[in-house]
Amino acid sequence: MLDAADRRLMRDGEPVELSSRYLDALTLLLSEPGKLVSKDRFMDEVWRGIPVTDEALTQCIRTLRRQLGDDVARPRFIETVPKHGYRFIGAVEGDSRPIPRTASANPWRDVALLGVAGTIGGGMAGFLGGLIYGFAGASQPLQAGVGAMSVLLVILCVTIAVALIGGAGVSFGIAIGRRVAGRDWWASTAGGALGGLIIGAAVKLLGLDAFTLLFGHSPAGITGASEGALLGGAVGLAVWLAFRSGPARLRRSIVIAGLIGALAGFVIALAGGRLMAGSLDLLARAFPDSRLHLDQISGLFGESGFGPVTRLVTSTLEGALFSACVVGAMILAGRSFASLNLALDQGAES
Repeated sequence: MLDAADRRLMRDGEPVELSSRYLDALTLLLSEPGKLVSKDRFMDEVWRGIPVTDEALTQCIRTLRRQLGDDVARPRFIETVPKHGYRFIGAVEGDSRPIPRTASANPWRDVALLGVAGTIGGGMAGFLGGLIYGFAGASQPLQAGVGAMSVLLVILCVTIAVALIGGAGVSFGIAIGRRVAGRDWWASTAGGALGGLIIGAAVKLLGLDAFTLLFGHSPAGITGASEGALLGGAVGLAVWLAFRSGPARLRRSIVIAGLIGALAGFVIALAGGRLMAGSLDLLARAFPDSRLHLDQISGLFGESGFGPVTRLVTSTLEGALFSACVVGAMILAGRSFASLNLALDQGAES
């Protein structure tokens, strides 16, 4: 007997232990007995758009069958419709009204998990990029009293901070978009774009105000809302592609995310925008006494200064690195979340 309102499944008067999400899945099946419930509906209404692999749904149905005493080879309750979903085929007695479906016990925890994971991924991208730009800056002839290690640490801290903030905006935007609007491509893309736009605009506004306050003027062309929106939308699209069909394969998804992010970075530079390296160069040129120089990177492309080729290449690589790290971190978080649910469910059964 399922008491959906009280969220209890009983057998012979004894409670049957099920995790909150698995109880939601059973409630969804029983709300439309005899009708196909697609995989997308499970993901939208049980996992609330949180990107998990198909294995999470498979394990959920396997547990429900075990608790109901069902057999996948000769089903009496839950029938598999290959590649499409599942159908409840057992006789249902009792209240004929639709069974209310309730949200999982803590749905915003899932949003927080993916948002934090993406933020960490963005920070990792900032760390890797900061090492490259830091070593390039530290290899320049330095003025007296300026140590190479100081240059490296300053650039590293700045790039990590910016990447963490950008990663947080984009990742939480994607997670919230999928939570509110479902698993459609536009939900992830719009969520990432909106998050990137808001964070990009806020960082640029605060940055320009800070430079004006401290130095009397500020460089107007540093990265901002438009760059954040385009790169955030690209990451959102990559997340959707990673989870749209079956289990997300980490390596393939990272490669795809890198390619999409690289394209976004290329378009940003082509349109005259700037990401991290371009912004650092602009800051260096806006303040003549600055000790920051990235001539080592420009020299790799035969340019004496931070020219158009250098800006195109660095922007493309930054977009690829940021997108790949954020998407990779979110995939790993989705896998960990599915494993955690499985462990909690097995613990409840034992």
